[in-house]
Amino acid sequence: MSRFFQVILFAGIVVFLTACGSHSVFDKYKPINKGVWNKDSVVVFEVPVTDTLQNYNLYINVRNNIDYRYSNLWLFVTIEQPGGETVKDTFEMVLADPSGKWLGEGFGGLKTREAIYRRNVFFPHSGDYTISLQQGMRNDELKGISDVGVRVEKVE
Repeated sequence: MSRFFQVILFAGIVVFLTACGSHSVFDKYKPINKGVWNKDSVVVFEVPVTDTLQNYNLYINVRNNIDYRYSNLWLFVTIEQPGGETVKDTFEMVLADPSGKWLGEGFGGLKTREAIYRRNVFFPHSGDYTISLQQGMRNDELKGISDVGVRVEKVE
């Protein structure tokens, strides 16, 4: 294969991957201390928003191991806008199907589950939005959750 053809092929692959890339503007995970999520522990994400004309999809992501005893996870979600206005919500994340098979991606004992939290969200103000997640299960200590995350992506 000629050098010229290799360069053209490489450039084409880079352009293709860039065009097909995610529309993600924020994607971050935070670890849960020793895989035990205390009921009083709140995981906080600071999401910078500059484009107030764009709509976004919000995802909540969870990494759990096979020690997690439940098929779902209830979360208390709080979103605080710049300026202080706050929205609070409860969200159920299904982690396993009725037969007990984990729904997340991954192999071995760790699964990553991504779930759409809200579609076509409009952020009315630019600045940092604070998204807080707190486990809402009945246990004071929830074992088997290793990380939680938030992803914000543009709607195209």
